[in-house]
Amino acid sequence: MSIQENSSAARQRRQLLQAGAAGLAVLAAPAIVRAQGAATKLRIGFWPVAAGLPFFAAVDKGYFKEAGLDVEPLKFAGAQQVMEGMLAGRCDGSANGTGSANLAIGEIAQPGLFKIFCTNPSNAKYVLDEFIVAKDSPVKSVAELASKKVASGPGIQNVTLCKTMLERAGAKGATVSELPIGQHVAALVAGQVDACYTLEPTGTVGRMNGTTRVVEAGVVAKYILGDPMAPWHGGAASLTSEFIKKNPEIAKKYIAAYARGVELVRTKPDEARQFMKGYTAIEGKLTAEVPLASYMLYNEFKPSDVAYFQKFYDLFTEKGIFEKKVAVDTLLYKA
Repeated sequence: MSIQENSSAARQRRQLLQAGAAGLAVLAAPAIVRAQGAATKLRIGFWPVAAGLPFFAAVDKGYFKEAGLDVEPLKFAGAQQVMEGMLAGRCDGSANGTGSANLAIGEIAQPGLFKIFCTNPSNAKYVLDEFIVAKDSPVKSVAELASKKVASGPGIQNVTLCKTMLERAGAKGATVSELPIGQHVAALVAGQVDACYTLEPTGTVGRMNGTTRVVEAGVVAKYILGDPMAPWHGGAASLTSEFIKKNPEIAKKYIAAYARGVELVRTKPDEARQFMKGYTAIEGKLTAEVPLASYMLYNEFKPSDVAYFQKFYDLFTEKGIFEKKVAVDTLLYKA
């Protein structure tokens, strides 16, 4: 073979190799694009209570997927566990229903841990919190729980609130013990306790099966905030500050999609109620009966709302639960 023929053959081989490389690049391109465009996963911790409804609805209605988000709901046994998950980096935020005071304890442990973008304020109208007793109990008021055995939901927020409300209602000598909320009705029926400070849907469950009744609802607003209609920001949806800093645009999309869940609950409550199934123990006839919480997004807060929220936090400072004052306005998300 001549030098010219060798040169020609070499040139052909180079062209074939270049064409092959180009072809491989074309085949690989979609995979590269997919890898670059893969959605960042948001791991959101939730406590299985009715107040988490906007989050549940946003997941099941596909609001997050429509925004191009990959959201993984993580179920925890209590609000404290959600907060600990955020501290440990196991989740990137909390759904509504997560105790605001529990979150604040995480903030004290790690300043700048999270930002709140939605709360679920409750009061005598938007019922979440209540004292319940057995249906045939002679107790007619919270004050009559003096020297009685009272169960409280688990966690420092519930226990502190329960003890303080009994004290302020004049129920001297009452003893408080922690008990999972799902066991409250059974404990009353069995006579293990005389009353429970609980959260919905417990009161509705007991009423519907004819075993318990509500002594008083909206008790935190009345005994802690001083006004039965005051907004008690007892639960909050949040994102960790670290996630927001690393993914500011994704955080905005997530909050906007979550807000669609809030809007659904506000405008179409009957449609929204069905999404409690699978996330909570609420199903069947109970779905239509359980009271729905109110919701307040970060851009809807008025000075009076911040003031009531701060008053709630200040209780925990006064009781020595918070090592230092926690300023609510520094915790609210700002777009």
